[in-house]
Amino acid sequence: MMIQDAIQKAAVLIEAMPFIQSFRGETVVVKFGGSIIDTEESYADILRDVAFMEIIGMRPVVVHGGGKAITRNMNEAGIPANFLRGLRVTDRETVEIVERTLNGEVNPQVCRVLERFNAPTVGVRGQDIFHVSKHTETLPDNGGTLDWGFVGNVDSVDVAGIHAALDEGKVPVVTPLGRDAEGNIYNINADEAAGAMARELHARKLVFLSDVPGLLRDPSDPKSIISTLSLNEMEALIADGTIAGGMLPKVSGAVKALKAGIRKTHIIDAGLPHSLLLELFTEKGVGTEIVGEAEG
Repeated sequence: MMIQDAIQKAAVLIEAMPFIQSFRGETVVVKFGGSIIDTEESYADILRDVAFMEIIGMRPVVVHGGGKAITRNMNEAGIPANFLRGLRVTDRETVEIVERTLNGEVNPQVCRVLERFNAPTVGVRGQDIFHVSKHTETLPDNGGTLDWGFVGNVDSVDVAGIHAALDEGKVPVVTPLGRDAEGNIYNINADEAAGAMARELHARKLVFLSDVPGLLRDPSDPKSIISTLSLNEMEALIADGTIAGGMLPKVSGAVKALKAGIRKTHIIDAGLPHSLLLELFTEKGVGTEIVGEAEG
């Protein structure tokens, strides 16, 4: 029985071999959000997968959120959380808590777990590399303006330090914060930050780790997962309302990344053990794979 188990494990490695060979030396941006980050144990398996990617010669870049920790620290400060269209409304006091939480609490914690798995890391403050402008939206019915305060859209990314860290064999761990031309710090939707990072790095893949199994044809039915779809098919699902709500920032980042030349993006369930490795290194995968014209 033990020999059969060993043979089965060897077969898994052989199945993964062509994927490992194909991805060796390639950059993959991995985003996981604040809904996943709580205790270190809650996301250790994700980071073990990232460490595995680094060990076999891939160049992973992690972009993370920290929503649970931010909300907890805001509650302790007596500041209620306020969301508008899925984005946190961020006044000056709130952005100070966001910055302190992401850079001073969550980022070191993520780096610490990765290094526990012998993956060398470098923590990167988002405001040092993301250049942003204020995010607003105009209401179509009355021309009014929606204002989220210190929430920014990414205009550009300075990736020189990211390239240097990757060349040194380190895993960059990046917070979704940016700075405007006047030096103000802004909160950034982590999905947008990851997409901008992937585009600027010309990454091979962009992976969104979520608390859902992937894109669903029926949001109430986890079994209705869409395993593969094209950019055109995804845009049609957005138009007919199948893709909506919290998935919109992810697919928006995916659309921009694919149009910028990223070959594939993936949306997978962080709660499934080793979902990242299963998606990247097996034929069937476990989440939703979105491909553009440059499929491969």
